[in-house]
Amino acid sequence: MKHFFLFLFLGFICCNNTKVELPAKNYTANNEEALRYCKDNDFNEDYYFLLDLSIHPGKNRFFIYDFKQKKISDKNLVTHGSCDKFEENPDQWEKAKFSSKTDSHCSMKGKYKIGKRDYSSWGINVKYWLHGLEKSNANAVDRVVVLHSWNAVSNEEIYPKVSPLSWGCPAVSNEFMRKLDAKLKVTKKPVLLWIIE
Repeated sequence: MKHFFLFLFLGFICCNNTKVELPAKNYTANNEEALRYCKDNDFNEDYYFLLDLSIHPGKNRFFIYDFKQKKISDKNLVTHGSCDKFEENPDQWEKAKFSSKTDSHCSMKGKYKIGKRDYSSWGINVKYWLHGLEKSNANAVDRVVVLHSWNAVSNEEIYPKVSPLSWGCPAVSNEFMRKLDAKLKVTKKPVLLWIIE
């Protein structure tokens, strides 16, 4: 009889359809590398932006990491590129693909320097130019891959739904862009933005 109840209990645990939330990823190595990069290149050493596009696009995956407090100080949704210009991409809504090819509409991995604040026709009408610092994103300015907001992006998680697709820009909600803009307007040194998967 004991074996029967044990089997029943194990069957319940293994076959229960309840969604178990996985633990948050550990970004310690990324944060340490980002701080070294900021020190070596005279970037802002108070914070940086980490975008993990391996996370589902209905969940928070744009992180503001505070170097001083050694913790994520804020997070929100961010779009990824549709990557559909030159090939079929049936998983485009759920999974980011990467390419630096001009007009590909793909996201680009790597480190970026956040540049000049400028006018945007999207969202709150503010954009920041992104200057790619690696081979994987060196043509960001030519592709006009910029940080901006978009009315269609939610300000809170929408999982299992997905965020809209961009043409490669990391677009955020209007509310989150106001927070980013407030930080970026007052910084004396360039801020690092790093897209990973």
